[in-house]
Amino acid sequence: MKKKVAFFDIDGTLFRSSLLIELVEVMVEGNILPESIRSGYEKERVRWLDRKGNYEAYIEALVEVFMKNLKGVSYADLERAARVVHGRYRNRSYRFTRDLLLKLRRERYFLVAISQSPKIILDLFCKEYGFDKIYGRFFELGPQDRFTGVVTDEHIITNKANIVRRVVAKENLTLAGSIGVGDTEGDIGLLENVENAICFNPNAKLFSWAKRNNARVVVERKDVIYEIATVLKK
Repeated sequence: MKKKVAFFDIDGTLFRSSLLIELVEVMVEGNILPESIRSGYEKERVRWLDRKGNYEAYIEALVEVFMKNLKGVSYADLERAARVVHGRYRNRSYRFTRDLLLKLRRERYFLVAISQSPKIILDLFCKEYGFDKIYGRFFELGPQDRFTGVVTDEHIITNKANIVRRVVAKENLTLAGSIGVGDTEGDIGLLENVENAICFNPNAKLFSWAKRNNARVVVERKDVIYEIATVLKK
């Protein structure tokens, strides 16, 4: 029989932060990136913390700063920073998704991680959770193993629906009983292509999608995990 498959977004879904946020902070701390780059995303970070802006704007600003400053950074330095992040935050996961992963591993699901964070940090964080396949951002290396600032195969990582189809075909899996877990509208392409969509701590746009599609909504707050009914009223 073909194996069942489950897809997990990582940042904000399994990991209780963003791996890229923590990676950038460690790179600044280690003088791999200049402290001055914080000015490129600090305004959006504060707006989000003050609930005057949104998390997506903060992340977009941080990604833009990271990509502009990655050029010239050595692979060895990025790997070193990734190991520091992993050492500090390897256990910083949500209970709901962590326990769901353990359950699905026991049921022999094929487990897939998908994230826009660099694959170098995803590999470290995700492998100990038992993922069979990990999709993240690859960056082009130039002379002397230094990054050029170019993302390779970006067309693959930015289309989560295609990743679902790609994995199922390549690994000879079945979508019957398939599960997808995500937290923002960027995960809709993934959630639309599985049998059981779980919107975990969703933002407003994903919550609206969940209501339109009667998808399962799970919230973990402090030490409480609860579900929200999403059936639209007639």
